[in-house]
Amino acid sequence: MKKLQLLAATLLMASAVEAQQAIFERHDTRSPEFNGDGTVTLRIKAPEAKKVGIIGDCIENGRAEMTQQDGIWTYTTKVLPAELYSYRFYVDGVETQDAGNIERSRDVRSFMSTFIISKEEGDCGWLYQNHNVEHGDVSHVWYDSPTLGMKRRMSIYTPPGYDKGKAYPVLYLLHGAGGDEEAWLTLGRTAQIMDNLIALGKAKPMIVVTPNGNASDDAAKTLSNSPLKGEKTLPLREGRGGSFEESFPDIMKYVKEHYKIKKGPDNTAVCGLSMGGGHTFRISMQNAGTFGYMGLFSAAVRLEWNTKKSLEQQFNDNQEAAAQMKALFAAKPHLYWIAIGKDDFLFQQNVELRQYLDKMQYPYEYHESEGGHIWRNWRIYLSMFAQRLF
Repeated sequence: MKKLQLLAATLLMASAVEAQQAIFERHDTRSPEFNGDGTVTLRIKAPEAKKVGIIGDCIENGRAEMTQQDGIWTYTTKVLPAELYSYRFYVDGVETQDAGNIERSRDVRSFMSTFIISKEEGDCGWLYQNHNVEHGDVSHVWYDSPTLGMKRRMSIYTPPGYDKGKAYPVLYLLHGAGGDEEAWLTLGRTAQIMDNLIALGKAKPMIVVTPNGNASDDAAKTLSNSPLKGEKTLPLREGRGGSFEESFPDIMKYVKEHYKIKKGPDNTAVCGLSMGGGHTFRISMQNAGTFGYMGLFSAAVRLEWNTKKSLEQQFNDNQEAAAQMKALFAAKPHLYWIAIGKDDFLFQQNVELRQYLDKMQYPYEYHESEGGHIWRNWRIYLSMFAQRLF
């Protein structure tokens, strides 16, 4: 009996040691390595691999083959400007992340390893990092959406000092197609941007609400309680009871009832990227006088999702929408801000929007940047827009 107990104890100890080894496993391959000349070296240990590639926005032309020595595959970037970068490896065609890098983000269904380059205080890379400043808090809450017939999840950033009782203005921040309520917090670095801008005195403290803009989903796919989890039975823009735009008052109602906010258009803003820019376009029209500040980032600007008509033709065919847009600008909002990259595939839609606004003599501001439909632009747009609010 004692021998059996001793054997069991020995096996248990061995199991515990093996578990501890797994917990404290160390990766002796240094990656990423930040070199003194402004380049970054990325590595992966794969001694049996025949071919290893790397893709990412830190890679020249977006894709490259890695070189191998003693089973370590290596790629060194060119000199990189301040920015947040993402990448992943392909080992004999199989996708994998950098085991030596704990920093990673999810974009829709894809995971990417990430790193940040910063060269001086205040540059965009610096804005995306955590610093020794006062920090706000991020909560993930569930709210009732009678319009869509379900409980839904959203993320809410509250600024430093929120718990001291003061009321704050609110920004509703909307993601793009395929994203969810976590996209702006992870890839968008919203909490870091807001903490740092507030600490620098460049943005006023505000509450930032990031809802899930996919009306058929109750939450991010990793957390969804929906029986449709992982499926695409319903289109993203239409839920069980209607569209995301129609359900937006449900979001605002919850925020007003559960958070200390300053009310009125002077203290309320909405902005979004891509699909979220389209949501911003239509939500602001349908709720004239509600928002004093609107930001359209690389926006999908359409009254109808699937049409070849110009935006002016769409307004001519939809007098209700034309009247809504007229009412929006009759309320004299403080800022209607449009931003897009020169190479963005939605560039022409934004040209049509500006042509219509010009024709109707509706005031707006326009920012045009390099690049296309990418997070690198949207993080910068948020940083710029936040400094204009309230």
